[in-house]
Amino acid sequence: MKFLTFSHGDSQPKLGLLIDNGQSVLDLQAVYFDRWDKHEPTLTSVMAVVEGGANALDLVSDVLAHSTHTRGVEKIAVSQVKFSAPIPCPPQMRDFLCFEKHLIQAFQAARRLRASQAPDPFAAIQEMEAKGILCVPQTWYERPLFYHPNRLNVIGTNEDVIWPSYSNVMDFELEFGAIIGKKGKNITANNARECIFGYTIFNDFSARDEQVLEMPGQLGPGKGKDFDGSNAMGPCLVTADEIPNPYNLSMIIRVNGEVWGRGQTSEMHWRFEDCIAHVSRDETIYPGEFFGSGTVGNGCGLEQMRFLNNGDIVELEVENIGILRNRVIKPSF
Repeated sequence: MKFLTFSHGDSQPKLGLLIDNGQSVLDLQAVYFDRWDKHEPTLTSVMAVVEGGANALDLVSDVLAHSTHTRGVEKIAVSQVKFSAPIPCPPQMRDFLCFEKHLIQAFQAARRLRASQAPDPFAAIQEMEAKGILCVPQTWYERPLFYHPNRLNVIGTNEDVIWPSYSNVMDFELEFGAIIGKKGKNITANNARECIFGYTIFNDFSARDEQVLEMPGQLGPGKGKDFDGSNAMGPCLVTADEIPNPYNLSMIIRVNGEVWGRGQTSEMHWRFEDCIAHVSRDETIYPGEFFGSGTVGNGCGLEQMRFLNNGDIVELEVENIGILRNRVIKPSF
């Protein structure tokens, strides 16, 4: 199943299901009301379905089966709805660094970017290399590393990202992510797959010039990644049963229709199972939490030293999930 959060006309955000090969949205609560003449709390949001687990999925299956006998007004064309992120405000977010190729290439480019702001760029690069600045740390090979994106900055597909005023270098990141479906603690990697409810696409928009200035502080990217709309997610949440092998998916990034990079989820050094096992050591994880894969190799502009311009439309596509589309807008002050 492909769940989404949508609005239609002046409606508040609703729980929907993508049907008809992604061409239509089914209003699940409306179908339920048509059949049972009452509202169902489990069908109020994607988050409620995730928290409801197997029982909620069984309920959705019953509603879907009944939908063929309704008046049909519960089915809406995708072109007529506004998407939000599947879970507009996740209870927690963690973004990992799972792809080695991206890490190596991004650090090389970050050194060049920071050096370009120095009086002698060549000397600056030599100094950073000698001191191990912006190099892949050995600890990355020992454990899955992550930071916490701001869960309040999440937006959905087709929403605009406002370019932060303090940045001149805007970038995207092609990632996919897992949504946790079961509460758990001290979960082993062998058992972690059963904790995943489903998968979505993630674009970790980044103010690169700010990020490279902050990272030497060793507290994370800070304002390099924290600004309104910086965490785009969607277009839908695909249940795990529809993607039996999440590590065999193609990933593509397009800017204004031009392919800028391709990758494969098979290239992940750390898998979601590793990430779940690592995080859940003496820490409880909860339904609805988001685990990001980090950027696939060749999945951002930094790796190519090629960045976004005002008005650019960024499309991230992950096989079996769909396309996450956002436009970057630089406001005039």
